[in-house]
Amino acid sequence: MNPALQYPIFGPEIQCPHCRQVIPALTLTDTYLCPRHGAFEANPKTSELVHLQSGRYWRRWQEEWYRQHTHPDGIRFEIHEALDRLYTQGYRATKVIIARRYKELVSTYLERNTSWRGTSESIPRLYGLPVEFSQEIQENSCWDVINFDLEKEPGVPKRYPYFRLFE
Repeated sequence: MNPALQYPIFGPEIQCPHCRQVIPALTLTDTYLCPRHGAFEANPKTSELVHLQSGRYWRRWQEEWYRQHTHPDGIRFEIHEALDRLYTQGYRATKVIIARRYKELVSTYLERNTSWRGTSESIPRLYGLPVEFSQEIQENSCWDVINFDLEKEPGVPKRYPYFRLFE
């Protein structure tokens, strides 16, 4: 028997999508077992990893797991966390690009402001940032898997309004 056939489609071990700890596959099953988060089942037909307790599922792109959202709050929360991480790294986001597959899911939650001239030109925004949706999905595109991307630039250094007392 071929040893590769003893393991699920992602191999003998993967990183847990929750805690990033390396977790083993259970031989002769399609299951990986994390001691903290429980069982994950690999679906060979869809190349998805499903958390059996919650029903949440992930897909992998370039060795990273991306949760696939079914509710707008999930993707909005993930974007908010990414914005916080950018800020702590000294960057600020200038635009959010969301995978086109989520357009219908998140559209009702986007802010829409008409321009000050009263024209109907409306730029959708999320957390005050302009939102674009990815281009049409091509087969094996990162947009089949990833959820969003942030355009960024270096952040403005913090300035303290206090006088230096001991200069």
